[in-house]
Amino acid sequence: MNKVYRELREKIKKKKAKICIIGLGYVGLPLALAFLEKGFFVYGLDTNSSRVNRLKEGLSYIVDIDFRRLLFFIKKGIFSPTTEKKVISQADVIIICVPTPLRKVKIPDISYVVSAAKAIKEYLRKGHLVILESTSFPTTTREIVLPLLKKSGLKNEEFFLCFSPERVNPGDKKFRLEKISKIVGGVNRKSSRLAKLLYSQIIKKVYVVPSPEIAETAKLLENTFRLVNIALVNEFALLCHKLKIDVWEVIKAAKTKPFGFMAFWPGPGIGGHCIPCDPLYLSWKAKKVGFKTRMIDLASFVNRYMPKYVVNRIINLLKNEKRNPSQAKVLVLGVTYKEDVKDLRESPALEIIEELKKRVKKVEYFDPLIPYLKIGNLNLKRMNFKPSKIKEYDCIVIVTAHSDIDYSNLQRNARLIFDTRNVYKKKFENVVRL
Repeated sequence: MNKVYRELREKIKKKKAKICIIGLGYVGLPLALAFLEKGFFVYGLDTNSSRVNRLKEGLSYIVDIDFRRLLFFIKKGIFSPTTEKKVISQADVIIICVPTPLRKVKIPDISYVVSAAKAIKEYLRKGHLVILESTSFPTTTREIVLPLLKKSGLKNEEFFLCFSPERVNPGDKKFRLEKISKIVGGVNRKSSRLAKLLYSQIIKKVYVVPSPEIAETAKLLENTFRLVNIALVNEFALLCHKLKIDVWEVIKAAKTKPFGFMAFWPGPGIGGHCIPCDPLYLSWKAKKVGFKTRMIDLASFVNRYMPKYVVNRIINLLKNEKRNPSQAKVLVLGVTYKEDVKDLRESPALEIIEELKKRVKKVEYFDPLIPYLKIGNLNLKRMNFKPSKIKEYDCIVIVTAHSDIDYSNLQRNARLIFDTRNVYKKKFENVVRL
């Protein structure tokens, strides 16, 4: 054990360790690029052959990744995107970056993690370092991944295993991967030391915790914190509307306090993989040990209500303008869950469109990143976003505020705008804020 530990440690120090990253999405691909930039050889393993082929051609599918750099590393011979699982045997380090979504009944789905662990088990050898980055409930690393790896015939002291939660924020130009501190928690000290050494090659600060369970729970705390605070400010927005008080000005005033307050902003709902899903992983695990997470459950309820609230506000705005909702034409502006990120996962816009379909004559959408949209049996094509077209809509609702939309032009030409993102800081007669 000491020999393979020393050998891997030296390989990492000299950047000779080969790394296999399983899952080339918003987490895995930036991680691969970070290691490539430091001179490591990286295998990029993904079951999606279309994604792998696009990578090989240098074609982009993630907005904030420089695919020219990836193509450069492919031509240089140090980046190998593939669907072949056998590359696991040629790597020294395997990092799992696969999705951990929710099932339809809102319980954890760790099938991708299990599949990845089973694939690794087939090729696991002495001295391998396996790291799980995919967010999951506490004990996943020790009670699910570790037993699967041990089925290879190796004892747990013959390989290294660690949990290190991903903290990628897609589209964030300020906090890039290398600037976000990394948590690592191994099943033993040597696993933690190797993981710390590895991530120290690409990230400025690596924080070691005593166990994978602490690392797993820390990640869930981070996103539960956001879920709860977003729910609080969303409820505040509902209250302020009833009181006829501008919630945006209230938050601006409160954030002038230099301590004890952190500004969160209301919106049409929460989206993406992290905030809507991760806290429910924690609440599911809590139920397994007989604990009820009342705050998480209530926060989830408040946030899930927001798309319906947005639709109700639109209907009331139309009525106030003496327009019959059943004859109205509404445009949903922005359908991705986040501005300037091509990702529809859990986007509140999807539910807003579905609800509007039931209550108005016609619903269309515009999003510069999404040319076609499928919601259940509903197939939509992006509308032609030009001034003459804008005037046709009885109401335009801003759900996602992409940066390359001309909002001044929109305001000049629209009959009525419902702004759920506080795009318009000034008051206009045809603009109503959330």
